[in-house]
Amino acid sequence: MDQFEWIIPRVATTMGDMRSGGRTHARAAAAACGLLLAAVTACSGAPAEIPSGEIPRHGGPSGAARPDPLEDFTRIPGVGERLRRQIPAGTRQVVVVYGDHKDSPNSTLVLYQKRGPLWQQSGRWPSHNGKRGWTTNHQEGDERSPVGVFTLSDAGGLLEDPGTRLPYTQDDEAFVSLYPGDEAHRHDFDYVIAIDYNRVPGTRPDDPTRPLGRSKGGGIWLHLDHGDGTLGCISVPRTAMEYLLHTLDPAHKPVIVMGDRATLQL
Repeated sequence: MDQFEWIIPRVATTMGDMRSGGRTHARAAAAACGLLLAAVTACSGAPAEIPSGEIPRHGGPSGAARPDPLEDFTRIPGVGERLRRQIPAGTRQVVVVYGDHKDSPNSTLVLYQKRGPLWQQSGRWPSHNGKRGWTTNHQEGDERSPVGVFTLSDAGGLLEDPGTRLPYTQDDEAFVSLYPGDEAHRHDFDYVIAIDYNRVPGTRPDDPTRPLGRSKGGGIWLHLDHGDGTLGCISVPRTAMEYLLHTLDPAHKPVIVMGDRATLQL
């Protein structure tokens, strides 16, 4: 997505018309690629370094999910009190993205599920975040991922619903890659999960509504990895996305806690 800058002015002038324009490629460009919203595509690379002892290393370079955890935790590892207080009461599924450091696009995504009083790790994969790292004051076009705790309420993609419990929108126009001829980007939006940063939960992932205003960006998604840093989204291997789609359950109030590891620990 690094070469999308040329369409930003055009997308910016059309955002006001997207709601009335139906399923258009302009909407796909804005919401799916996070141009105007500082969102989308990226991926790959080695997993971020996580302090020894904080996260059991179940996953390997292949990114395969390990649904049977080897260790339980009374608290989610690496997440400090400030962010922990923002996790809604009753939440029993937490996706944590541990960024390597504040200016790095490399990260590790871990899914924790609560069983009784304990948090169990049920999957761990290499991931990517914004190409310029992380920020606590996300702005449109800054190429950084927003730090914080956000709900996960809606999913969609180019492909049919794989069997997720999340509300799912399949659309072969809205979720098409802006680089359909580039094999590296071809499958970016096969599946996506909307991260509820500056968006209205309960709407399709490409809905352009921005409650905090356009300048605060938006269109931040979990989507498939293509081997490089994103414009703000979190990208993961296909195995991770499929596992998350099959596992996340609205009844468990899933959230994502994301940021560079130093900030997460505050």
